Amino acid sequence: MSDEGGRRLPAPEPRRAASPSAERTSDEGGRRLPAPEPRRAGVAAGKGKRPQLTARAAVLAVVVCAIAMSLAYPVREYIALRRNIAQLEQDKARELAAIKALEDRRRQLQDPGYIKRQARERLFYCEPGQKCYVVMDDEPTGRKGAAAQQKAAVPPWYQTLWESVEAADTGKGRRAPAAGGAGPARPGG
Repeated sequence: MSDEGGRRLPAPEPRRAASPSAERTSDEGGRRLPAPEPRRAGVAAGKGKRPQLTARAAVLAVVVCAIAMSLAYPVREYIALRRNIAQLEQDKARELAAIKALEDRRRQLQDPGYIKRQARERLFYCEPGQKCYVVMDDEPTGRKGAAAQQKAAVPPWYQTLWESVEAADTGKGRRAPAAGGAGPARPGG
């Protein structure tokens, strides 16, 4: 066979013999059904199983891993920045509260009545013509006595040092307990 230009055309392929299942090309409604695919002998026998990991699946896995790796650093930075923003907002709230407290204190110190009251209470100032009394023994005697007894019980460091040197010289000192603290200290060496 040849076309109009005199070129030779390939020979038409011979038709295959139709299988019995391929003869049925329409259902009862007159619609065409797709022809069933011929079975391969190797697949039917179980010899040519498809591999678990195909080239497409490997490429897809590589692409997914690349996307995950490229997103990991920005996501980590985003989370770190969100934490930093939350910390800065807490710091800002704390600083605003401190500023408010300082402004209240400044207003308080600008009040002449507050200044006079603090001068009387803390510095024992008196207005001209006013009689002020200061009580010198304001603390109860129980606390003073306990503090004095505690001070007397512990000698100064230099006295303790000198006593330990004298005890070592005369041999009357006590030996220090072992590192584990086992056993009482023994006098005399």
